[in-house]
Formats: sequence, structure tokens, C-alpha cells
Amino acid sequence: MKTYLVGGAIRDRLLRRPVGERDFVVVGASPEQMLKQGFTQVGKDFPVFLHPETKDEYALARTERKTAPGYHGFKVHADPSVTLEQDLLRRDLTINALAEAPDGTLIDPYGGRKDLADRVLRHISPAFAEDPVRILRVARFAARYADLGFKVAAETLALMRQMVRNGEVDALVPERVWQELAKALAEARPSPFFEMLHECGAQAILFPEIERLYGVPQPAQWHPEIDSARHTLLTLDMAARLSPDPEVRFAALAHDLGKGATPKEAWPSHRGHEHYGLPLIEALCNRFRIPNRFRDLALMVVRYHHDIHSAFELRPKTILGVLTGSDALRRPERFEQLLLACEADYRGREGFSDRAYPQAALFLDILEAVRAIKIGSLLAGLSDPKQIQQRIQQRRVAVIKEQLRQDAFTNEKNATEQQ
Repeated sequence: MKTYLVGGAIRDRLLRRPVGERDFVVVGASPEQMLKQGFTQVGKDFPVFLHPETKDEYALARTERKTAPGYHGFKVHADPSVTLEQDLLRRDLTINALAEAPDGTLIDPYGGRKDLADRVLRHISPAFAEDPVRILRVARFAARYADLGFKVAAETLALMRQMVRNGEVDALVPERVWQELAKALAEARPSPFFEMLHECGAQAILFPEIERLYGVPQPAQWHPEIDSARHTLLTLDMAARLSPDPEVRFAALAHDLGKGATPKEAWPSHRGHEHYGLPLIEALCNRFRIPNRFRDLALMVVRYHHDIHSAFELRPKTILGVLTGSDALRRPERFEQLLLACEADYRGREGFSDRAYPQAALFLDILEAVRAIKIGSLLAGLSDPKQIQQRIQQRRVAVIKEQLRQDAFTNEKNATEQQ
């Protein structure tokens, strides 16, 4: 019975990146032996065990054989006769097929260390094509390591394209797609994930709402990058720069899906793209069973991002309509998420990345002022619900007018002092 550290812990240590989970492979052992040593079995499809003290995962060395299409179509063989090299051969990429013996000896049967040095994401064997999840994993690694200069090997990209043509991607289960998408959104720069899916053809099948944005022009005055897909990915990366919140990042990704559905004869204008975007977000979230909180924020950003961009031109009643429509008075934290996504949209354009976005500060000032209104004293002596509502509305509008005046005065004063 021999135990080896394998996979990502070795890869990231060699890349001098923070090491997360530590996974181990056990060669020459049976499930019964693992249980006798105090390990807890957690794997259903194959034998995986948790260490009794560290809780690290220990998997018995195994091989896999394809038996049906899709992610679940495998027969697993795990027994003491399976070697370490056989176990590593079933993995996806050479850089993930590294192992380390207890004495520190590095075991690299498939050239993973050289590919790390050459910054190449390369599949190990033709068995890569048997698991469509590997397309998503390669795209995610492309995002994670893009800033280190990693590229997908030409032969691996060709194999991924062939898998798409063979229909393997169609067999992906919704939960696994969302799991990989959520991990991609957590990367420091998520956009290469979608660029790789576009390049191999998988995006047209998995995320057609995003794929349709390619080649769709926007007005150069507001979008020097022109292409709608380019703007969406710039917005996503800006959201990642502004916030670690995955809901904000997803909303940034989805905010302009409607531009892929606006009539071509109206291009490069996209009047009404907010209306077109709402059902597309609903369809995307339903398809992959994305949690409701992601969907709700994305829908809100689509509805209100144009109004928030136009904050300094809006009438007080319109501003109040944004606050009430977005439920900002009861849920100010979510409204802050909305503002972050809107800022990402504004700054996610070529040449705009370092520009200020004072609209967010203005809306936050107004929200604070409106929430500070003492409703109880305001309604003294009133009993008619209609009168109560009118009084509240009037007071809120008056407070917004005053806050707009104060902000305008402050901005003018600051501009004068800077001259």
C-alpha cells in the first residue's frame, strides 16, 4: 500500500501559486483496508475516502472505461492491481498528471512538468474525448492561467472541436455546467473561459445567448470596442476587478444579452435591448438551474442599468421609481450589487476602464437620504391609505430633489477647487 500526493497541489506549487486542496492516490489497497485504518468512505461512483484527522481526500487508484455518452457514462475499475501510472493516465491534462512520493520524489510519466514550463494545456490521451466536462475544465484552466501565458495545445483544441461535432457536449448535465461556470466566474479574469468555449464551438451549444453577441456592432461613440461580445467580456472582467461577488459577476455577464436579439436593421443601435434580454436570462438560468439570487440580480441589472447610467439626467420621480422598483429601500445590500454591475458595464469598454463612475455615489447618497425619512411622524393624523401613500411619495421626491441639489453643489465646488 503506497500513497502519493497528486494533481493540483503539485501543479500549483510548481507554478508558485497558492495551494488549495491536497488530493492523494492510494495504490495497492482495498476499501476494506482503508476502512480498517479509520478512513471514511464518501465516494459513490468510485472509492474515495477522507483521512480520519486531516480530512484530505484519498482515492484508490483506478481506471475508467467509457460505456455511454455524457458525464456519467463510465465504468470504474479500482483494485490493488491498478498502478499509479494507469491512474494518472485517465486524467485530463498532463499538468494534472503529476504525483509526489512521500520522500518528495516527483513522478511525471506524461510530460506535465515540461508543459508547465512551456505554458501549455495538453491532453494526455485520446480518452480525453470520453468526458465532455473536460472541455469546460480546459476552458476554466485557460482562464485561471491566462495571465501566466498558458495556451491550449493545437491538438487538444482540435480534439475539443471534434467532441463538439460528435455531440458530447449535448450530454452535459445542467448541474455540472453550472458548477464549472461558477468556478470560472470566481477566477481573477474569467473572460478566457468564454473565449475558449467560443473557439472550440461549445459556447454555441451551451451558451447560445452569449454566442449570438459575436459580430453584433454597437455605437462607436459609447463602445469603442464595437463588438457586443467583446464589451460583455470586458464588463465581466471589470466586474471581477471591482468585486469578488459571483452574483455581481454573473449579472455583468448577462447584462447585454438582449443585444443579440435586437433587429439587425436597427444596428448599431440597440433600443429596447433591455426588453429582449429579460427572457434570455430567464431561459439561461432555467436551463442550468442557476440559483434564483443570481437570476434576480441579473434581471434587475438589465431593467435598470440604463437609468442608473443616466442618473444625473433623471427626474426625481424617475429616480424614486428605480429605488422602489429595485426594492432598494428594503434591500440596500442588493442595490449596492446592482450599482457594482452597472459600474462594470460602464467601465468595461476600451478606454473607459479607469474612468470615474459618480452615478453610483449619487444613488447611494439618495438612497441613504430617503431611508432616513421618519415615516411615523410624517403620517401623523392620516388614516386614508391613498393619502398616506401620497404623503410618503411627496416627501421622498422632495428629499431626492434636495439631495440632487446638494450633490450638484458639491460637484461644482470640487471642480472649481481643482481648477
